[in-house]
Amino acid sequence: MSTIVEVAAAVMLRADGREFVLAQRPEGKVYAGYWEFPGGKVEPGETVRAALIRELQEELGITVTACSPWLTRQFTYPHATVRLNFWRVTAWEGEIGITAPLEHSAVAWQQCGAAASVAPILPANDPILKALAMPTAMAITMAEAEGAERQLERLEQALEAGLRLIQVRDKGCPPAQRLRFAEAVVRLAHDHGALVVINDDEEIARQVGADGLHLSAGRLASCTSRPEFTWLGASCHSAAEIARAGELGLDYALLGAVLPTPTHPESDGLGWVEFERQVQGNTLPVFALGGMKLEMLAAAQRHGAHGIALMRGW
Repeated sequence: MSTIVEVAAAVMLRADGREFVLAQRPEGKVYAGYWEFPGGKVEPGETVRAALIRELQEELGITVTACSPWLTRQFTYPHATVRLNFWRVTAWEGEIGITAPLEHSAVAWQQCGAAASVAPILPANDPILKALAMPTAMAITMAEAEGAERQLERLEQALEAGLRLIQVRDKGCPPAQRLRFAEAVVRLAHDHGALVVINDDEEIARQVGADGLHLSAGRLASCTSRPEFTWLGASCHSAAEIARAGELGLDYALLGAVLPTPTHPESDGLGWVEFERQVQGNTLPVFALGGMKLEMLAAAQRHGAHGIALMRGW
């Protein structure tokens, strides 16, 4: 078996999270002229974080002041098998683009969720570009408890405030009622440029023109191939289930409950330390679920989450 080369890769994000940096490989290197996320090889005895900070200092002349783990992907090139440890970099000292990059031909800011304006891009980065299009806050509907009309009012307010991802749950509603509610959510969300996934019902998802499907943990366990949806995610309760979601090529996972919830106040939840352990090395974006509030997003990301999923706090 060939040796796996550990690589630290930086997803450098502007403060609003809407743009990221790609860098062009210089002449004389393998894949010269291709665009990639800045970073480089982890040296023996070095942590990924230390390698990331060192590489960005050497390549871009900046000093990282805030970063957190995000995704890990393995890719086999003709010349090597690499394990790419992608970290979000959200704060640094120094200016990118003001002076020439030290070890790249060029750098370019790109918009999350939009087609890249530069080419060619290293093939290992295709799933990462899609993951960057995934919003970091997911609202999960509770029309069964709150009523469809009130839910739609609240969703409209949240969408106007910036919400861009909704999961229609409400599996206990009568089918016709759930269908009508899902149709209304999709219309409202698409008017605001937001994504909608339907929990565990392919027929409704296709019928209402939803953007994707969300699998329950039970459905994930029985799934043998990826259903044909643009966006596909799953509820998970362990690292093994997250790994299964990755094997099926899903786009995201939810892991929880992280903190106590109103429905299970007696349970302490996983806690942030255990959540971080469970998502370590994940190959797809993972949302923290359970007891979340919007103001917890930064804390969740520090512990390796892509974002947060909320049933009440949105």
